[in-house]
Amino acid sequence: MPKVVGIRFKQAGKIYYFEPGSNKLAAGDKVIVETARGQEMGEVVLPEKEIPEEELVLPLKKVLRPVTEADCRQTEENREKEGAAFKKCQQKIKEHGLDMKLVEVDYTFDRNKIIFYFTSDERVDFRELVKDLAAIFKTRIELRQIGVRDEAKMKGGIGPCGRPFCCSTFLEEFEPVSIRMAKGQNLSLNPTKISGVCGRLMCCLRYEASAYENAREEMPKSGETVVTPDGEGTVKDVNCSKKTVLVKLQESGHTREFPLEEVDMQ
Repeated sequence: MPKVVGIRFKQAGKIYYFEPGSNKLAAGDKVIVETARGQEMGEVVLPEKEIPEEELVLPLKKVLRPVTEADCRQTEENREKEGAAFKKCQQKIKEHGLDMKLVEVDYTFDRNKIIFYFTSDERVDFRELVKDLAAIFKTRIELRQIGVRDEAKMKGGIGPCGRPFCCSTFLEEFEPVSIRMAKGQNLSLNPTKISGVCGRLMCCLRYEASAYENAREEMPKSGETVVTPDGEGTVKDVNCSKKTVLVKLQESGHTREFPLEEVDMQ
């Protein structure tokens, strides 16, 4: 089986496998690797291990070398150049009157390409903008349209919970989130309560969705007749997190909450 190391290029970014070659690498080491878009600096997050070929995308690219002081200086210079490129691109977007919002600029390590990430509500004809940028920076230019969730992941921030965004701290990829997940957890369906800063449904709605689905399978259905210590009644509601059942008693007409273990489903 091939020996590989797992490398990540950005915090909470996807992990890619590379062939370590003769390099002895440990988790946390910074390395220079060859990628499809040029040389990049990444961090080893999974130390050397063997993985079956069927689980890999072959052929594997190699780790070129551990980073040097010169590499670190070049990375610092790239970050400074990205700031200048951001301002210049914003200026050109305004000159061309394009309906687009520039989000981030990313130089490859070898400065062989500059990628400009932007959002827009519609398709944008940016061919003239690319020509202008190529003439200014004398290198390959790529403009990439992204969604609002990708923008939140890139920019980071504080969510409604008071913690840093999940997407920018530990979520490697976005997974589908539906309004059904909010309903299943008895959450308010007010969009301001269940939407993140990006305006989409919060990623965390998915975290406990399966637990609520499993718990609901054990619970009686609304409208079902059950037997409680106080007699028969009709289920009005259930609380999956507390594992309680709200029952309207037939004899007294009162509504009471009972622990699930005290409720006999007929």
